[in-house]
Amino acid sequence: MNEANTLADLLKQGASGDGALIGVEPDRTTTYAGLREQVAALAEKIAGGGLEPGARVAIILPNGPEFLVAFLAVLSARLTAAPYNAAQGSEFGALWSDAGVGAVIASKDDPTTAATAKGLGLPLWPLSVDSAGRVQLEIPGTSTRSLERPRPEDIALFLHTSGTTSKPKGVPLTHGNLVASIANIADCYKLTPADRTLLVMPLFHVHGLIGATLSTLYSGGAVIAPARFSASAFWPTAKAHRATWYSAVPTIHRTLLLRADSDAPAQSRFRFIRSCSSALAPAMLTQMEDRFQAPVLEAYGMTEASHQIATNPLPPAPHKAGSVGIGGRVEVAILDEAGNVLPLGSAGEVSIKGPNVMHGYDRNPTANAAAFSNGYLRTGDRGTIDAQGYISLIGRIKELINRGGEKISPPEIDAVLLNHPAVAEAASFGVPDEKYGEEVSVAVILKAQATEAELLNHCRNALAEFKVPRSLHIVTELPKTATGKVQRSALTEAFKRPAK
Repeated sequence: MNEANTLADLLKQGASGDGALIGVEPDRTTTYAGLREQVAALAEKIAGGGLEPGARVAIILPNGPEFLVAFLAVLSARLTAAPYNAAQGSEFGALWSDAGVGAVIASKDDPTTAATAKGLGLPLWPLSVDSAGRVQLEIPGTSTRSLERPRPEDIALFLHTSGTTSKPKGVPLTHGNLVASIANIADCYKLTPADRTLLVMPLFHVHGLIGATLSTLYSGGAVIAPARFSASAFWPTAKAHRATWYSAVPTIHRTLLLRADSDAPAQSRFRFIRSCSSALAPAMLTQMEDRFQAPVLEAYGMTEASHQIATNPLPPAPHKAGSVGIGGRVEVAILDEAGNVLPLGSAGEVSIKGPNVMHGYDRNPTANAAAFSNGYLRTGDRGTIDAQGYISLIGRIKELINRGGEKISPPEIDAVLLNHPAVAEAASFGVPDEKYGEEVSVAVILKAQATEAELLNHCRNALAEFKVPRSLHIVTELPKTATGKVQRSALTEAFKRPAK
């Protein structure tokens, strides 16, 4: 396996003639030799762009080989990559100022980002692709700085937390953090040069970037990288390029499952399917395995951990529905409020240690003081660990519904509703209540006819009475982040009842 110390060593494993990046529309394969050549040439050019080592470069590009070539070149030039979602354009001023961005990479045909960069006085490095498929960057040669290799302690990736409950926090991840995580992921799934992942998650987020893409390149495999996820194109693309696995959020799995009868082959030919970034209902896991004939492995990650914290293992080891698996090379413990490690089976805050874990939020001592206890990073998730080391999540601590002192887990209620044949999606949340402080409510998306009374009765048959939602809202969509996480706080705000 690849012995990398930094992301500059990432491509060592791939054989020169093997495909590394497979573009879709147009179909174009970049070999490992071609990728190494492009990254090296662009890194030399970037080093002459006037930025000092460690400076942060914003990347605003769609998924595809071009993103990855630019990303790896920035890191190889001993700079820090800061990828952003183009949909956040109105927030770029505040985000780039907070990150201390020194230059911006965007498509040559992206006038909106170009205008934003100009308005902020930031140099823009437009990206284009020549007729041979090679990535080009327009960078004025303003510096004679020679190319320096990055070091393990250098910041490689700068991201902002999603900020669903507070102001986004800056998360700096070192080369050492990323290499540790990538190596762990490749080992957990036994990735080899024969593997090909079909990328469906955005590359501006750790799930798509680290969980699927960099781990595959580290192992010498190939990344099939369409510009965006398309449910109708998924199966033809998987077949045409012989994908062996993919990783996605439950929202995407659900979409593929709902379309399976018309779109999917009798057998997927996937070696495994990975699910992460949001809870996967046990009923859906079973349905996916029955339909796609591949093990579905639920994993658990967060930005501050360079993505993966735990995962269910490949067969023949058991993979447990309702569990996010075991820590692997990440030390996972359950802490009480005082920071003490609790015994197995006890519920508390899931907390982690390991070389993949960030050293602290960017210039935020208050957040760091709250986040770390006795060397552990507190994840904000409540959970348990069983005797075999399998972790089960109860819910976000801030999202637990406190009904008169009874702590209720939203994912537990979601899972019950997802067992109903008419329910496509479900998200429970707390709403203010004069008597109990909080009361349980839920929003559902239907895929067949069902009444509110029928769905609530279904809950009563499976849940203790105090957990049964007191209100149910049938909706056409749920508020989600760009990576598919349901924003329960937005549901609380939308459906909170007026004060009595």
